[in-house]
Amino acid sequence: MGIVNKELYRKRIVDAKVETYLSNFGAICVEGPKWCGKTWTSSFHSKSEVLIGDPDNSFQNRHLAELSPSLILEGDTPRLIDEWQEVPSIWDAVRYEIDGRGKKSQFILTGSSTPNRKGVLHSGAGRIGKLRMRTMSLYESGNSSGAVSLQELCNGVMKPVMTGEISLKDLIYYVVRGGWPGNLSVSASEAQLLPESYLEAILDDDVQRIDGIKRDKHKMLLLLRSLARNECTTASNSKLLNDIREYDEESIDRDTIAEYLDVFSKLFLIDNQMPFSSNIRSSVRVKQGEKRHFCDPALACALLKATPDRLYNDLNTFDFMFESMCERDLRIYAESFNAKLFHYQDYKNREIDAVIELDDGRWCAFEIKLGANQIDAAASELISIRDSIAEEKNSIPPSLLCVICGMSNAAYRRSDGVYVVPITALKN
Repeated sequence: MGIVNKELYRKRIVDAKVETYLSNFGAICVEGPKWCGKTWTSSFHSKSEVLIGDPDNSFQNRHLAELSPSLILEGDTPRLIDEWQEVPSIWDAVRYEIDGRGKKSQFILTGSSTPNRKGVLHSGAGRIGKLRMRTMSLYESGNSSGAVSLQELCNGVMKPVMTGEISLKDLIYYVVRGGWPGNLSVSASEAQLLPESYLEAILDDDVQRIDGIKRDKHKMLLLLRSLARNECTTASNSKLLNDIREYDEESIDRDTIAEYLDVFSKLFLIDNQMPFSSNIRSSVRVKQGEKRHFCDPALACALLKATPDRLYNDLNTFDFMFESMCERDLRIYAESFNAKLFHYQDYKNREIDAVIELDDGRWCAFEIKLGANQIDAAASELISIRDSIAEEKNSIPPSLLCVICGMSNAAYRRSDGVYVVPITALKN
């Protein structure tokens, strides 16, 4: 019997891509942060499985894989090999086996970290398709009605619909709880226990296991807290350095910050939003800063000790966390139909919270606002940016303008053409 009870499995948006990739590759590798559901989803799509990190019999599976990786490849296909990065030589064994069999849909690998290339001889290009999995969106966790499809919206198709009232306390709870499958039913008072445990596991174990190097836990925690204070901003490494000095009255050198950020990235702990510029071919200089995000905004809340009560009384901080949650969801929804999420910021001080680039080159502009009283100003700003970009030589203006809102009770198209959609009504 597999890890997951297939009758009780909660469907994920990535399921469709898993099936598509299996039918086109000999193997797929599902990557993403710890505890986001990779193993459950992969088990749902597999017919046999081996868990490299299973502690039974003194980690027998890991020892077998180290002695002879080909031994653990035997079994009904697709065969799940969970946490393959514990024994990096598995990658090349899978690639070699795929070449020998000449068939699709043979293996599903999962990984919660990216190992150094040492010990991995081949990229797997053309044989092993990579998929990124994230924590649950509100639609997947059952906190969005799914009345509005992002894909249809990006193509200008949306029927106006009443979506119901949503309270500020509910939105705060969704952010603090996060999108981990194992945390969906906890109370608001206990919602931060899992994110806190997640961070402890990363700092106490995973950071060292990724390459065998022991790092300064205290300094890593200083950097994580600085990242939390700068969640959903384009803070540079220099800004993080100054932030640590200002708030914690301590210092980390620049090279250490760069090294630690690289480690966090390999552990899928951070998931930054890239700047959008490739399709705005005008003379306007576009800033190239990434918008900083944890893999889930609940981690930033845990690091800042931002409990539901504290956030309820600090809406300035919650605005950033809410925007981050919305951008997490937009990324999950967009990637399901091969679109990409960016942000826009130029030297004329024009900013767009979220940009979704479609595979045909069109792009859509989204502003994210917590309150319905902010919709008018956000719509006006979007129209102003669109018109300004349209006047630039060789520029491509957005094909759609939309305000994603927290506390709106309807999805509709305004008379000025700007769409308004509550995040709790959105799906892919």
